[in-house]
Amino acid sequence: MSVTVIQFTTLDGVVSDPDGSDGTPYGGWLFRYGREEIEGDRFRLADTLGDGVLLLGRGTWEAFARLWPGRDDPFSDRMNAASKLVASRTLTDASAWANSTVLDGELVDAVKREEREVIVMGSLSVVHTLMAEDLVDEYRLITFPTVVGTGERLFAADGPPAHLECLEVEKPGYTVFARYGRAVR
Repeated sequence: MSVTVIQFTTLDGVVSDPDGSDGTPYGGWLFRYGREEIEGDRFRLADTLGDGVLLLGRGTWEAFARLWPGRDDPFSDRMNAASKLVASRTLTDASAWANSTVLDGELVDAVKREEREVIVMGSLSVVHTLMAEDLVDEYRLITFPTVVGTGERLFAADGPPAHLECLEVEKPGYTVFARYGRAVR
């Protein structure tokens, strides 16, 4: 089992409100450079989606459950067919998006028991919980050339340290795709 975190981020590390749906003054930075920067399998997940499992927090799952089922392209087909776990204490019905199940029990325990590769998309509270337990093996980030100055960050100032190794970097357009894994200690 390995855990991979997938995030869109700004140069100053902000990951919150990328699409502007939360209505923050800095939100919406995701679309300023065109949809082609985020379309398709930009995070290189296609192979993992078939055998792995998506782990999403309730808020991200609800947003995705409204978005992905209505899309019709090869990557959307893979997202819709993928197994999904929803970390939530309040959600009881996950039938709005195919192959979704509400996580049974505590998040950390469930991730430790999971035998498949775990992909966490968005879901910052889930990510921070896993980071605090040193359970994240890889980060795949698409960084936008934007500084918003405020908002929630992937690597919070009061969070645990992360010692990482750069595995891959590519500049496909305005953005930068990078993969970071655990550094050898």
